[in-house]
Amino acid sequence: MTMTYEEAVADVTGPGQRFEVGPLDVDGITYRAFLNAPPSLKDLFAPARGVERTFLVYEDERWSFGDVMASADAFGAALVSRYGIKKGDRVAIGMRNYPEWVMAFAGILSVGAISVSLNAWWTEEELDYALEDCGASVLVADQERVERSRSSARRLGIRTVAVRAAHLPEGDIDHWNDVVTPGTPLPPVEIGPEDDATILYTSGTTGHPKGAVSTHRAVIQSLYGFGCRAAVEMRRRPAAPPAPGDAPPNPPTFILIVPLFHVTGCVSVMLSCFISQLKLVIMYKWDPEKALEQIEREKVTNFVGVPTQSFDLLESPRFKDFDTSSLVSVGGGGAPAPPELVRRVASSFAQGGPAIGYGMTETNAYGPQNTGPDYLSHPTSTGRATPILEIEVRDPDTDEPLPPGARGEIWFKGPHLIRGYWGKPEATAETIVKGWLRSGDIGRVDEEGFVYVEDRAKDMVLRAGENVYCAEVEAAIYEHPAVHEAAVFGVPHERLGEEVAAVVLPRAGQNLTPAELQRHLGARLASYKIPTRIAIVTEPLPRNPAGKFLKRELRDAFPGLGS
Repeated sequence: MTMTYEEAVADVTGPGQRFEVGPLDVDGITYRAFLNAPPSLKDLFAPARGVERTFLVYEDERWSFGDVMASADAFGAALVSRYGIKKGDRVAIGMRNYPEWVMAFAGILSVGAISVSLNAWWTEEELDYALEDCGASVLVADQERVERSRSSARRLGIRTVAVRAAHLPEGDIDHWNDVVTPGTPLPPVEIGPEDDATILYTSGTTGHPKGAVSTHRAVIQSLYGFGCRAAVEMRRRPAAPPAPGDAPPNPPTFILIVPLFHVTGCVSVMLSCFISQLKLVIMYKWDPEKALEQIEREKVTNFVGVPTQSFDLLESPRFKDFDTSSLVSVGGGGAPAPPELVRRVASSFAQGGPAIGYGMTETNAYGPQNTGPDYLSHPTSTGRATPILEIEVRDPDTDEPLPPGARGEIWFKGPHLIRGYWGKPEATAETIVKGWLRSGDIGRVDEEGFVYVEDRAKDMVLRAGENVYCAEVEAAIYEHPAVHEAAVFGVPHERLGEEVAAVVLPRAGQNLTPAELQRHLGARLASYKIPTRIAIVTEPLPRNPAGKFLKRELRDAFPGLGS
């Protein structure tokens, strides 16, 4: 018997249920929250100790839950005894997707320290800013990040632990294998729901990234939200009993195709698998052919990424060479998915249905999700709000709530939101207002509660799920001595969604080429932020009466930038 959405939510979140929802007061603001959630992530990790079931698969390596926890506990113990880490200290992780990323993360949180996720694509300058901004005491990094952060670590007095490093530069650097002795117990540390747990950096509107700080409560409420949503879908569309002779269904297995330093990879994929004790197949970096091999070999059931990765999978010339029949969910978030991609996913996999979620770093990835028949009937919607999440669409000028169907800025409220930005009270106050988060996105909510994201209030390009703030790129362009005026904006791209473009006016008497400008930016910005479409002009850029560049006019005036 199937249920309506409302009936399924009431059934799953009622009194006595695992996902029971009720009022929770935090700092004078009342939220709807999961009342049975544990107080800290340390408590969520604990049941994995000694479990021999496979947790992480990385290339030819297989790590059980017990293996991961043994190393996590040992690293946490070393942070305290060897490096003097105390509750609230910051420990940064700078590496690509490795099993040690997961172990380090669990160890850091289990001793009450704050895990700081560093973008592995960042340049030396970007890493230097974040390490100083967060005040990290220890950095755990792979070979490339060790070398890229070396001068910063020396300058800031940061101890470095190198992971999978074939050789180490001179200085105060230890190797993971010399620091971590599996079997070493954790020291006792009391951790509460409102203690800080994570800092994830987001691109900044003013030239520098901001460290989004989440408490243990916020991350756990997000994780319970994902679990609750899965339970709601099971109530709504229960699986048919297997017919005689049918093979048993494949156990849930996720593939990690996005970086662990992103909120999607860390919270909605890795941590969801950790607390539910599901197998997770880790990819070092995205490769559609390798992903297809892993899906077939490990019988992957859940594929979570940005829409471009679903597109890459379907467009692979070897797509039909592999068995993808184990997939039951293909989707993710980070960017809107074209309706045609939704239809292609629905028709290209034996039992895999399309799915999309609308979350961000500031919501710990949790937000509305659209899946199954709802997604096919509402292909341009990101889905409906779930039990602990309140959504309002407000007038961008007055901040007053608008009725269903009206277009305005989308606001979120829930116990899963970040508490603010590290060391940036003004940015925090601008984004979080009386418990509500201003998303910066423009959209509407229909009468049924389906959310539609239609535009962005922020001057930002959304490139393959990466936020690129135009002000940050423009600031770097202006550092070039030949630049007089510059405007950065997004142009459509079939696979990436948007690509970064720039129109630049050189100073009088100065010559500048797109290639020269890209080389200049390569030393200052991560590669995904560098404009791939650049127009060098000889006339001043158009402005409005307030002096702001008319970027929409520039986009229309240079259609070739998007080709």
